[in-house]
Amino acid sequence: MTNYVQVSTATETKQQAIDLAGPAVKERIAAGAQIIGPVTSVFWHLGEYGTGEEWQLLLKTTSDRYPDLEAYLLERHPWDNPEVCAVQITEGAERCKKWIGDSVSPNAS
Repeated sequence: MTNYVQVSTATETKQQAIDLAGPAVKERIAAGAQIIGPVTSVFWHLGEYGTGEEWQLLLKTTSDRYPDLEAYLLERHPWDNPEVCAVQITEGAERCKKWIGDSVSPNAS
C-alpha cells in the first residue's frame, strides 16, 4: 500500500520557492507544489528569538520518494539548515492519491 506525504519548507523569497518547486516536479520527486505567501514566521534560530517574512512551499509525494525529495531540498535550498518536514496524508480522494503516485513513479513519462 502506498503512503502519501505533504512536505513543507520555507524560503526567503517567492522566486527561491519557485526555483525549488520547478525542478522537484520536473524530476518527478514531487507530484506538485503550492507556494503560499508571504507568511509571517515566529521562531528560534541559532539561540535567538525572531520573526520574519517567508514563502511556504508545500509539495506532495509518496513515502517511497520522500528520501529523494528531502535530499534534493537539503542540497538545493539556499539556507544552510532549512526546515524540511513531512506529514502523512491520512485521508484523501482516491483520484488525488493516484495522481500523486502516478506523477512520482520512476516509470512515469
